[in-house]
Amino acid sequence: MADHLLWFYGTECVHCHEMDPLAERLEQEEGIALLKLEVWHDMKNAAVLADLDNGKCGGVPFFFNKLTGKWICGSTSYDKFKAWALGK
Repeated sequence: MADHLLWFYGTECVHCHEMDPLAERLEQEEGIALLKLEVWHDMKNAAVLADLDNGKCGGVPFFFNKLTGKWICGSTSYDKFKAWALGK
């Protein structure tokens, strides 16, 4: 698991679940697994999200690459998601 690739999500978030197949594909094709952090029911994770988001997105899903400082707000295409994960 790549602990530098963070995926903030909400358990009941429809848009978060839209990203499940892309995350599974990323793991299968590239061997990259994201660290998933639930924020709607976990205040500790919500605080980490608030710190990293810092007004960039304001919701979930929110993806943050700790190595590059790049983020993705909301759902995205597989190509953009893969590029983000690979630090491109």
